[in-house]
Amino acid sequence: MSTQYDKGLKLLNQLHGGHTGEEIVKAFGDISPNMLKWTIEWGFGEVLSNPALDLKTRELTIIASLIAQPASPQLKAHLEAALNAGAREAEIVAMIEQLAIYVGFPTACNAMILAKEVFQNIKTGS
Repeated sequence: MSTQYDKGLKLLNQLHGGHTGEEIVKAFGDISPNMLKWTIEWGFGEVLSNPALDLKTRELTIIASLIAQPASPQLKAHLEAALNAGAREAEIVAMIEQLAIYVGFPTACNAMILAKEVFQNIKTGS
């Protein structure tokens, strides 16, 4: 593996917990080794590692874009990552409320429900 891959895997595990790297491998590593490599090496090892933005800002930006798509599995993972990067629940809630204007109320409501689930799971250790 490359140094960029190792750097990306370390950041992936920092933001998403040790289980996420394994989940990504299971999700598409066998069908698309390239997608796995790009996600870890380029996505985490290069883009998310760029010091121009701190991790909290990056994760909040990712959450906003995922809410707009919507992409529930990725949104859940990045809600957890944002909390691991220092975002507070209140910041995430306020961001989702603000996005209701731009992405639509039903989409924001779905994101809020998912955020509530993530917050509860973290509190209960689920």
